[in-house]
Amino acid sequence: MSRPGPLARAVIGAPMAGGVSTPALVAAVSDAGGLGFLAAGYLRPADLAGDIDRVRRATTGPFGVNVFVPESRPADLAAVDRFRQALLPQAARWGVTLPDPPEWDTDHFAEKIEVVLAARVPVVSFTFGCPPRAVVDRLHAHGSQVVVTVTDVAEAQLAVAAGTDALCVQSSRAGGHRASFTPDVRPDPQPGTAELVGAVRRAVAVPLIAAGGITGPAEIDAVVAAGASAVQVGTALLLTPQAGTHPVHRAALTDPGRAGTVVTRAFSGRPARGLRNGFIDAFDALAPAAYPQVHHLTRPLRVAAAARGDAEEMALWAGVGHHLARPEPAGQVVTRLAAAVAAATPLRPASH
Repeated sequence: MSRPGPLARAVIGAPMAGGVSTPALVAAVSDAGGLGFLAAGYLRPADLAGDIDRVRRATTGPFGVNVFVPESRPADLAAVDRFRQALLPQAARWGVTLPDPPEWDTDHFAEKIEVVLAARVPVVSFTFGCPPRAVVDRLHAHGSQVVVTVTDVAEAQLAVAAGTDALCVQSSRAGGHRASFTPDVRPDPQPGTAELVGAVRRAVAVPLIAAGGITGPAEIDAVVAAGASAVQVGTALLLTPQAGTHPVHRAALTDPGRAGTVVTRAFSGRPARGLRNGFIDAFDALAPAAYPQVHHLTRPLRVAAAARGDAEEMALWAGVGHHLARPEPAGQVVTRLAAAVAAATPLRPASH
């Protein structure tokens, strides 16, 4: 299937919120022939506009911006308060004051849409839900292509009905947050990336970007054969010099003593894959499915842990292939993976 414009690029740099997807990383991915993505999540609209400007000054290549779709269901505030009580001894230990989480938080969704519209960003993607059709139509009218990240067939069909140009199909093997439209924890085992891509491919006709555990030719061959025309990588970029990955996070990714990755909602109230540590062991079973309230509640603890270099209380997001990440320039990662996509492309079924 053809992928006109910037979506014709075979390697997508995943948008990683919290400072990892720096303008320098986005530009490096795009300069190497990939499609770099800024993460708008948690940013103020003015800061997002500044980052877009910095990317434009750093590269002439296309790039994208990822926006969080706000949660539409009310959170169980009583459950959030119980979790807050469970965290209080930890907060007292480190001299941290826990906030009262907001009942609602849109992450400045409407304002960020106005920012990307004004900037005429080439590609705008969405995570944690499907944007309204009116938003998709406005983006199209301003020349932007639209991508929605999905985690199952039902979400894919909703996104296609809303007019999306392509789908990012994310399996549970991916590092960081699952992009599911609800914050609920789904039962395991979840389908692998190629299996999920194949299921979505049979259900919809738009181009698919595979995400989750993409580390090299073997995974790329499988997802391209299943119907993907591009791959999205995040964990593979965490150790690159252009990424804003915290030094403690970088060290943990290459620590052979780590027990591997797990899916947890302890840090944010949404399922997310990261390196197992003491905070997850202590609080995963207690954390409610309440995003972004849990995110706001634990943020001061995570900031304090990062300041003192404590990997046991930080969110160390990583996918299942984190042990294969290399401390090399982002452009080399993109070039290597793009060659693998090109080599695998003839394997894609001709019917799509």
